[in-house]
Amino acid sequence: MRTWVTERFGLEVPLVGAPMAGAGGGLLAAAVSGAGALGMFGVGPSDTPEWIAEQAALAGGLPFGIGLMAWTLPGNPAQVEAVIAARPSLVSVSFGDYTPYVEPLRSAGIAVVTQAGTTREAVAAERAVVARGGEGGGHGRDAVATLPLLQSVLDAVSVPVLAAGGIAGARGLAAVLAAGAEGAWVGTAFLACTEARGAAPAKRRILEAGEEDTAYGRVFDVAQRLAWPWEYGGRALRNHFFDTWHGRERELAEDDQAAAELSTARAAGDYDTAYIYAGQSAGMVREERPAAAVVAEFAGAEALLRRWS
Repeated sequence: MRTWVTERFGLEVPLVGAPMAGAGGGLLAAAVSGAGALGMFGVGPSDTPEWIAEQAALAGGLPFGIGLMAWTLPGNPAQVEAVIAARPSLVSVSFGDYTPYVEPLRSAGIAVVTQAGTTREAVAAERAVVARGGEGGGHGRDAVATLPLLQSVLDAVSVPVLAAGGIAGARGLAAVLAAGAEGAWVGTAFLACTEARGAAPAKRRILEAGEEDTAYGRVFDVAQRLAWPWEYGGRALRNHFFDTWHGRERELAEDDQAAAELSTARAAGDYDTAYIYAGQSAGMVREERPAAAVVAEFAGAEALLRRWS
C-alpha cells in the first residue's frame, strides 16, 4: 500500500494515529510508529513546553507527529516553540485560525495538516487536509459524516487527503483508500491500547461501549470553562452528566457546583460524570491490546483491496 502518506513519512501502513490530547502520549505515538504507521500525541490547553519535550523524547527515534489546538495558541506561543524544537515529522494545527503557525512550522521542515469538517474548510486550507466526519471521537464539527465528506473533499481539492471518523479496522481503511484518500486518521481504535494514557476504568468503559453509546455536544467543555470555538463540540461516551446538562449549557456555564462535580469525578475516575472522548467506532474496540496489534489489523486492508480488485 503505497500512498502519499507512506512515501512522505516512510511508513508501511497508510495510517496515522490521531493526536488525542489527554489519551495519546509519547509512548502510544512511539508504539504506533514502531509498528509501521505514524504515531502522534496531542497537546492540550494547559500542557507545558517541558511536557511537550518529554513526550517527544518518548516518541522520538522514528517519525512521529504532534497535534495542536489553534484556538489555544495566541495566548500560548511557547507551545509552538516547543513543538518546533521537538522536530516532529508532522504537525496538525486545527480548530481555529491556524494560518499564523503554518509557515514557521514548514520553515522548520515540518509537514503541516489541518482537520476539516466541511468541504469549504478543506478548500480553504490549500494544504494536506484530514477530512474528519462527525462520527469521529473528540472535538470537531458534527456537520457531515465521513463518507459524504470524503467524497466531496476529494472532488474539490488537489492536495493529499486523509480520512477520519468511524474508521476502526482493515475494512474502513480499505474503503477510504478505494475512494481516493491517501490514508486514514484513527483515534478511537487506539484508546484501549496498553500504551494509551487512559486509566484502567476508562479503558473498561470503552471496551463495554456499543456503537450507539456516544453523544456529541459542548457539555464537558462548558463545565470545564474551556473556550472552545462554538462550532467545535466533542463526541464522547454518553453518561449521566451529559444527559443531565445537554440542552442546558447556558445554565451549566453559571453552575459552579456542577463544574466542581465534574472536576472531582475526573480525579476519582467516576465516568458516570467524567468524560471519555470516543467516536462511534467504539463498539468495534473489544479488547485491550498493544498498539502494534491494532496497526497489524489495519494492515489487512491490503489483502482486501487485492481481493476486491
